Amino acid sequence: MRRYGSADVLERADIPDPKVAPGEVLVRVKAAGVNPVDWKLAAGHLDALMEVRFPLVPGWDVAGVVEAVGFDVDEYAVGDEVVGYLRKDQIQSGAYAELVSAHVRLLAPKPAALSWEEAAALPLAGLTAHQAVRRVGVTAGDTVLVHAAAGGVGSLGVQIAKALGARVIGTASEANHPFLRELGAEPVTYGPGLVDRVRALAPEGVDAALDFIGGDAADLSLRLLGSPRRLASIVDDAVLAKGGHYVWVRPDSAGLAALGALADAGRLRVPIARVLPLARAAEAWRLSQEGHTRGKIVLRVG
Repeated sequence: MRRYGSADVLERADIPDPKVAPGEVLVRVKAAGVNPVDWKLAAGHLDALMEVRFPLVPGWDVAGVVEAVGFDVDEYAVGDEVVGYLRKDQIQSGAYAELVSAHVRLLAPKPAALSWEEAAALPLAGLTAHQAVRRVGVTAGDTVLVHAAAGGVGSLGVQIAKALGARVIGTASEANHPFLRELGAEPVTYGPGLVDRVRALAPEGVDAALDFIGGDAADLSLRLLGSPRRLASIVDDAVLAKGGHYVWVRPDSAGLAALGALADAGRLRVPIARVLPLARAAEAWRLSQEGHTRGKIVLRVG
């Protein structure tokens, strides 16, 4: 991208190979995850928050093979398979490319149980869910309400909470109820009467709530919670004034490795909605903007 805009300003171009600074590795990209933040950043919505430089290569989710290592790197060697959440301090060189450089603090070993496409879909959504679950202190025996539980972040949040030993109640359309049951959640339909439907399953209310959709989810959750400190939202920063947590995902190598361990143990799966070649990135963005896919959209690169 040479300027801010919609999917129409994406173009395929040859650019110089990335430099590999001390503490970094060069990754030969196998697949790159597509996230709503990609096209929101490209539209200029985050310009007030982040340093953006053009020409810009989008993409924060990557899975690939280490091709070279920089000075002072002993965590990885050439040939290692890695995944990463590549949110750098300056936004310019992303994952929609054949090669990308990344500091080791952004990476973790690729889970052996996941395909390249599944691995590329994990970092941003997985870390978002993981950090939200941790922020509200989910432990074994808790009853957790997950809003938008069938979505890319929500479905991972359900599985992470279940792995911790929690009981999970998840909101979703009726069409997605069988999917939530497969993940181990108890589904409820969102919309008017949600609080009553949750109380029918959990008369004492819930111990924690995760808002992955916005709207009135935070306010409805507060009616079911004992403490607002056990409410987290990734959508609505107004939750802060209500005593809850607003979670903006951070790069976290240890957290990414923990997610990989869950995947390798068979306790975390990553739903994939579509896989498209890199040349069809604009189409992938348009599909993402429609918001009707269940699971992640991924670009196949290598």
